[in-house]
Amino acid sequence: MIKVFSSTWALLLGLMLLMLGNGMQGTLLGIRGAIEHFTTTQMSIVMSAYFLGFLFGSRLAPEMIRRVGHVRVFAALGSMISAVLILYAAVPDWMAWTLMRVLIGFSFSGVYITAESWLNNASTNETRGQALSLYLIVQMIGIIAAQVLLNFADPSGYILFVIPSVLVSLAFTPILLAISPAPAFESTKPLNFKQLYSASPLGCVGMFLLGGVFSAQFGMAAVWGTQAELNIRDLSVFVASIYVGGLVLQFPIGWLSDRMDRRKLILGLSAAGAVVLTVPVVIDVPYLFLLVVGVLMGGISNPLYSLLLAYVNDYLDKSDMASASAGLMFINGLGAISGPIITGWMMGAIGPSGFFLFMAIIFAVLASYAAWRMTQRRVTPDASSTYTALSPTASAVTVEAALERHENDAESS
Repeated sequence: MIKVFSSTWALLLGLMLLMLGNGMQGTLLGIRGAIEHFTTTQMSIVMSAYFLGFLFGSRLAPEMIRRVGHVRVFAALGSMISAVLILYAAVPDWMAWTLMRVLIGFSFSGVYITAESWLNNASTNETRGQALSLYLIVQMIGIIAAQVLLNFADPSGYILFVIPSVLVSLAFTPILLAISPAPAFESTKPLNFKQLYSASPLGCVGMFLLGGVFSAQFGMAAVWGTQAELNIRDLSVFVASIYVGGLVLQFPIGWLSDRMDRRKLILGLSAAGAVVLTVPVVIDVPYLFLLVVGVLMGGISNPLYSLLLAYVNDYLDKSDMASASAGLMFINGLGAISGPIITGWMMGAIGPSGFFLFMAIIFAVLASYAAWRMTQRRVTPDASSTYTALSPTASAVTVEAALERHENDAESS
């Protein structure tokens, strides 16, 4: 892995700076929104707008890259991100923020696709697995470190908006200078929803529901923290705990996934998530226990994403896996748009505990549906695909690279 890092460190550094900028602005907006006296409903719309833009970007960015090339798309979208990050503080209006969140979600989607294309192109068949693992680790480190940076200035001022703008601008330097030839870009057309649902109803429903969970975590955790009257330090630590859990538990759950019926693991993780998230709804728990909840929440939801991808691929030919994954990511994006809006409505109705209640209900629905599906399809095939640890923020480029890597490993074994 050291050899892989030495050859891709500049690219990984750029990607980590991107995650620092994105992770910082997501939490910062929740804090600043409370300072500007935006309502919970208004902030939920603002947070949902990011996922709408991200979904559009995942569909349109590949065509933009094919038409004008990686470098131009990268530069244009990067400039858009840097500008929007500063304009948040200059235009403290929730409707303006909503529009800017659409733009920044669209831009980050295109930037991720471009950067991940370069990372994939810089890797060989022998090093791709290690490169993908490093990418996941770098993503998590970037988001976790972003929460630390929130404690270095007053969120009511401009400095905390300038920092992510600078970080994103700096991210393009190592990425553009480290790799000279731009890779050829090909995107996979997703399977239609009917084909996907026929292959795996549980995979489709699970991906849609998880989209709501992820967007609630990424978009509404800071809004919850301000409503619960946490200070900036405690809020940033709580948000970081979600991603620490996702990083730590991803690989142990992946190991289990390749050794047991994946439906049982999906059912068990979903039920555990429902129980864990119900506790802070019914009991006034101390802050340290909330950190445990955060770790388990992230540690369950992040591996479930990769687990559902692997489960669907068990029912597909290898030639269909990449297109199925692209379709599932689109379904996940559709679910993500509604997550912050519903969470915001519940928080407005019952208070901060609505944040946890929304995700507890989602996990309970997923567990119930998994249990019902096990009575409809009694026979599950031997796992034909291998669990691949992936972040929900990864683009189709990384998913396809992971599938290609496992296919090459299978052919060589």
